[in-house]
Amino acid sequence: MKRTEKIPNGSILAGKRIGIFGKGGAGKSTTVVLLARGLRDCGYEVCILDADSTNAGLPLALGMEQPPEPLMEYFGGMVFSGGLVTCPVDDPTLLPGREIDLDELPTKFCGQNQAGITLLTAGKIGGEGPGSGCDGPISKIARDVRISRHGKQPITLVDFKAGLEDTARGVITSLDWAIVLVDPTIAAVEMAINMRDMIIQIKNGKLPATRHLETADLVDVANKLFTEARIKGALYLLNKIRNSSTEEYLRAKLAERGIEPGGVIYDDPTISDSWLKGIPLEVNKTQSSILGFIERLEAAERRLPAKMNL
Repeated sequence: MKRTEKIPNGSILAGKRIGIFGKGGAGKSTTVVLLARGLRDCGYEVCILDADSTNAGLPLALGMEQPPEPLMEYFGGMVFSGGLVTCPVDDPTLLPGREIDLDELPTKFCGQNQAGITLLTAGKIGGEGPGSGCDGPISKIARDVRISRHGKQPITLVDFKAGLEDTARGVITSLDWAIVLVDPTIAAVEMAINMRDMIIQIKNGKLPATRHLETADLVDVANKLFTEARIKGALYLLNKIRNSSTEEYLRAKLAERGIEPGGVIYDDPTISDSWLKGIPLEVNKTQSSILGFIERLEAAERRLPAKMNL
């Protein structure tokens, strides 16, 4: 598939922060890789921020031999382990040093593959040991970090952990768009509905829970993050679809709640094989679907007539 419109220098989505959400096993990391490669093919500068605290393998899927060192180390470590990075639920204040210029960031914290896709890793908790605390500080890095290179901001794709826990920590307030994956499970349908409703509530001015915060200043910070939220909406992507009847069923279930998917990725055994063997993902079979979804996202950003669900 060729794009119906060529975007000079990848300008429409430049600087946007896009979060990828879904239940466990929905295919978030796969979708991040496919989107990143599709966006690069469209002329965009792309940076992936891996904010999944447990999942591994993303560097290999991108064709990198070694993962970059975690930004958690760059920012001084988790508060639970004696570091400076706090959980946004307990401490909603913005992360000091959150503006990152990739030209100045030590190279050990930044990976890049042959396609020019940049990878940053917020952190992992697997090696922290028992009693090390929750992964809330990783959510704060994902919420607050802003990436630039050569004075310009690339698209930042944020690969979040499974479920809605990170959204409850306020990460959605700093995103421009949320992409919600719907695999063939009723749990994925319910998550899509919950995400849609959460975004509507934020856009309608609903404030976060703050009774646990100890000072009025912290309450003000938390409320400001939500009142100034930049989230514009969500797009929904069907994933791991085996056949037309499965696609039709999911579309019908979502339509009952006023949600129309913006694209579909059909089940491809070679993707599972790539994750098993730790080899780069191939995109040949999915290229048409990915490029079509990117056009849908561009249309939403430009407020074109293409229908979009909030």
